[in-house]
Amino acid sequence: MAEPHILVVDDARDIREPLGQYLRKMGFRVDLAGDAADARDRLANGAFDLVVLDIMMPGEDGLSLCRWIAGQDGPPVILLTAMADDADRIVGLELGADDYVVKPFNPRELLARIRAVLRRVPATGPVVASARRRFSGWVHDPDKAVLERNDGTKVDLTSAENRLLLVFLDRPRTVLSREQLLDLTAGREAKAYDRAIDNQISRLRRKIEVDPAHPALIVTEWGGGYRLAADVTALDEKGGP
Repeated sequence: MAEPHILVVDDARDIREPLGQYLRKMGFRVDLAGDAADARDRLANGAFDLVVLDIMMPGEDGLSLCRWIAGQDGPPVILLTAMADDADRIVGLELGADDYVVKPFNPRELLARIRAVLRRVPATGPVVASARRRFSGWVHDPDKAVLERNDGTKVDLTSAENRLLLVFLDRPRTVLSREQLLDLTAGREAKAYDRAIDNQISRLRRKIEVDPAHPALIVTEWGGGYRLAADVTALDEKGGP
């Protein structure tokens, strides 16, 4: 499984670049964006597991971008905020941010917050299957964390989405409760955070469903959990069954 992919958004180069270097040293893939427009473009064209986002930026500020990310069912967000911005921190959490760190911050504290959020969403866990599989017009390559549609369109998955889809493909047409999904995707790291599963389901639906508001592939079983409503076929190296 590829290491988690993080987007750092901060207009201050003397914060953005050293932070990117530090997180890469800690084992993450990292992209850097200097403003909200750059961040939107990267989020639209890449798959990220988490966004570290500065609130105070020229042009569109971090709170506005945070609102947009939440509205897109995007990755979790950790806000970077100034000491005096109590109101901004509260608003940020209300807008959908998962956590915040006050500037100036110790990189080790931010690292701990990142790891805690990634555990909650859940973004870790070993891949238990490496075979490419076909389901309902899609082919899933778990090693590359990529989905390919019949028309050749490719969709990148975050590590959390990749892991969650693997669980469904291992158990097609089986109703899985939130508790089961948490245990299968995050194991002992899961804790009592079933809302994380709902968020990940929503994000995955936006990538694979024709109409995410009326899902036909990952369906909700009211009172029971979720079910992959498709047959799954394993493929050989040449792409055949």
